[in-house]
Amino acid sequence: MNPILRNTLAVIIGLFVGSIVNMSIILISGSIIPPPKGADNTTMEGLKATMHLFEAKHFLFPFLAHAIGTFAGAAATAIIAFNHKKKLALVIGAFFLLGGIVSVCSLPSPMWFTVVDLVFAYIPMAYLALRLTCRRKPQLH
Repeated sequence: MNPILRNTLAVIIGLFVGSIVNMSIILISGSIIPPPKGADNTTMEGLKATMHLFEAKHFLFPFLAHAIGTFAGAAATAIIAFNHKKKLALVIGAFFLLGGIVSVCSLPSPMWFTVVDLVFAYIPMAYLALRLTCRRKPQLH
C-alpha cells in the first residue's frame, strides 16, 4: 500500500477508534457514577444549566474518556502508520486536545478540571501510546 495512503488511513482510523472509546466511556459513566439529582446530561444545554450540581467524582469519567480515548487513537495510529509514527500519534493527541479546548469553552467546568484535563489527558496520553507502541528494534551486532 502507498505509504501516504496508509498514513492517512492510520490517522482516520486513529480518530475513529479514539472517538469510539471516548464515547463508550462517557456512555457507561452514568451507570457507574450516577449524575447528581436534577442534572440533565442528555443535552449540552442541560449540562450547562446543571453543571454547578456536579461534584469532583462526576469529572472522573470525562477525564478517563478523554485520556483513554486519546491513548487508543494514538496507539492505533502508531501501529497502522507506515512511517512518521511518532508525529502521527502526536497529531491524534493534538486533534483530541483541540476537541478538549472546544469542550472547555462550551461547558462551564471547574478550573481544576480544565487544567487537569487539558494538561494531562491529551498530549501526554498520545506520547505514552507512542512510547508503548514504537519501541526501538534491537540492533544486531
